[in-house]
Amino acid sequence: MKIDLIISADDISEVKTKGKTVVVIDMLRATSVITTALNNGAKKVIPFLTVEEALEYSKDNRKNFILGGERRAVKIEGFDLSNSPLEYVKELVNDKVVIMTTSNGTRAIKGCENAKNLLIGAMINAKAIAKRIIELDNDVVFVNAGTQGQFSMDDFICAGYMIKLLEENDNVDLTDVAFTAKHIYESHEDIQSFIVNARHYNIIKSLGLEEDLGYCMKKDILDIVPFYENGEIII
Repeated sequence: MKIDLIISADDISEVKTKGKTVVVIDMLRATSVITTALNNGAKKVIPFLTVEEALEYSKDNRKNFILGGERRAVKIEGFDLSNSPLEYVKELVNDKVVIMTTSNGTRAIKGCENAKNLLIGAMINAKAIAKRIIELDNDVVFVNAGTQGQFSMDDFICAGYMIKLLEENDNVDLTDVAFTAKHIYESHEDIQSFIVNARHYNIIKSLGLEEDLGYCMKKDILDIVPFYENGEIII
């Protein structure tokens, strides 16, 4: 199994993702939100690139949808929920369709539509993702959503953890960047000691969202694998 890694949404290219198993990671916080919402009973999550597209899609049947997302880490005006996974509780999302748009995560997902399999990963479901990758038995590309088109330390170490799990359970051939991500994780298994220096981590902390950070750094608390197909994310 060959394993590669793309460092941000701006670096996604068709030649790198076509025909591969792709895992999109936006640990802080979009892929953590998606995984949590589906685990708490949401029917599906539909990602959009823009606020306008999300509003247009939901306008005729608003009561059946939850609008969620952010711009610059802040809740979008007129939306039901922000990009905090802690808001997507069962009482709100069960049996609902979540319409979502974020600055980085949904853009990364939409950019990988040519993948053979497109999985949604985070720390909270990393072992489940690794297990599914092995079952799919295909070359893998981890796609870090990044932050505003730039490299993001949090997504990088999350990918490193998943790569470490794969190495423990399968024969892998790592690119240099994939090996580096794994090495970073092995040097910082507590996660926080590395990402405390990340710009995005500190933006979220400055907004008083420490509980979100604590939740998103938890490993393997959910055993589901969301996947993107025909414009929708389901399990």
